[in-house]
Amino acid sequence: MSAASTVGFGDLHILAVDDSSVDRKLIERLLRSSPFRVTIVDSVKKALELLGSLHTPKVDMIITDYSMPEMTGYDLLKRVKACSALREIPVVIVSSDNIPQRITRCLEDGAEEFLLKPLRQPDLSRLYNLMLRNNNRH
Repeated sequence: MSAASTVGFGDLHILAVDDSSVDRKLIERLLRSSPFRVTIVDSVKKALELLGSLHTPKVDMIITDYSMPEMTGYDLLKRVKACSALREIPVVIVSSDNIPQRITRCLEDGAEEFLLKPLRQPDLSRLYNLMLRNNNRH
């Protein structure tokens, strides 16, 4: 995947980051019928480029895989929370590894949620409610 792909048409914009093509397809399929506009990229580097672009529509939430080569989802979380222009964006970490210390560290360092893969429809309902709650705060 050389560029970001966008699905959906809603007002709320999710940036999804996952190096696995299978997991990206799953996210795309789950979110296609959601009220979200979703941009999907395959690396933290591309996510950071997109977040830094003046031409990118506002991102309302970031969903990122934890385990990726080069930079992890945790690295992305730390960068987002360290940037004054981005720190209000909720970050949700997803992982197939249920490691309590990792989950605790991510939540303590600013992740809104830590979800276990595979993502399912009830997870989307939680994300939708989280996004509505965050948008009502601003």
